[in-house]
Amino acid sequence: MRALPLKLFMTTDAVGGVFSYAVDLAHALVPYGVETTLAVLGPAMTPCQRETATVPGVDVLPLDLPLDWLAGSRCDVLAAAAAAVADRAAGADVVQLNAPALAAVRQPAPVVGVVHSCVASWWAAVRGGEPPADFSWRTDLLADGLARCDAVVVPSRAFGATVARLYGVAPEVVRNGRAAAPRRGPSPEPAGFAFTAGRLWDEGKDVATLDAAAARMAVPLLAAGPTTGPDGGAAVRLAHARALGALDAGAVRDLLARRPVFVSTALYEPFGLAVLEAAQAGCPLVLSDIPTFRELWGGAAILVPPRDPAAVADAVNRLAADPAEARERGAAAATRAARYGLDSMARAMAHLYDGLARGRTRRAVVVQPGAVA
Repeated sequence: MRALPLKLFMTTDAVGGVFSYAVDLAHALVPYGVETTLAVLGPAMTPCQRETATVPGVDVLPLDLPLDWLAGSRCDVLAAAAAAVADRAAGADVVQLNAPALAAVRQPAPVVGVVHSCVASWWAAVRGGEPPADFSWRTDLLADGLARCDAVVVPSRAFGATVARLYGVAPEVVRNGRAAAPRRGPSPEPAGFAFTAGRLWDEGKDVATLDAAAARMAVPLLAAGPTTGPDGGAAVRLAHARALGALDAGAVRDLLARRPVFVSTALYEPFGLAVLEAAQAGCPLVLSDIPTFRELWGGAAILVPPRDPAAVADAVNRLAADPAEARERGAAAATRAARYGLDSMARAMAHLYDGLARGRTRRAVVVQPGAVA
């Protein structure tokens, strides 16, 4: 694909995987002639995050504005949308909103809304039943934003089906990608520990099941990630797994390079970048049997029933006792991970931007009867 060139204004936050996605994408778009302004909403970036985001062709713009899922009201989100995007994106050829609720405010250029998660689908997967009243206005606002996007993107078919059902839109799938860390020396023997990484405070990761499984494991379970969320709630406490706290990307790569069994008991995962990183490193995978993991990793991971600590522990213990199977499973995961490359993601997004900027593929997002909006 030829270089465009094109100016992109993209929003992100520094809380979780969306930051890694946005920074990776912005970097990978540079060879395609896309210059990105990366507007960071919500809590401030760490020094390590700021350093990671800063490369030629990417302008980082920190904004002290609330995230849509942490804001106190619809008005707060709309004010943030106006301040973060509409007032700052003048001159952009395309706007990418990684929080598509922000599209509820008119934007100065064609808008790509990328849905990484939403409170309605999180509640359905994690809690079930009627969501709290506080979720209603957030869900309605996201529906408004999606209806105003020129294109809607999701990272997996499974999550796309959920978004289509909830919001009546027709998203296209562009799977997330990450650059694999370079291999260092010969493949090591599988490590004598299991490992997980992510937002441990997020109930959707089901750390309770993971911790209960750790009590039954024959090897230690190390858990990297923050145990307190950005809303300042009580910290998650682990009784059996060993909490490592929030680690920088280099420290996580070093642990993954030892090829531990990587475990995710998530109940809700629209894609799962941490799983992809583990697979790229050649780690054998033990994952909860949810639609996204089935789609992305079926046949390359051991899938276990959700909320079943005994099944998780049995799978980890089996791999810990059989290094040959662990190596075989790790190789299968690495082979599958090659499908989810950073360049293929960047190429697909650059093609989408080009069509929107040139007016060839401005897409009306059709709201279906019975959708939230």
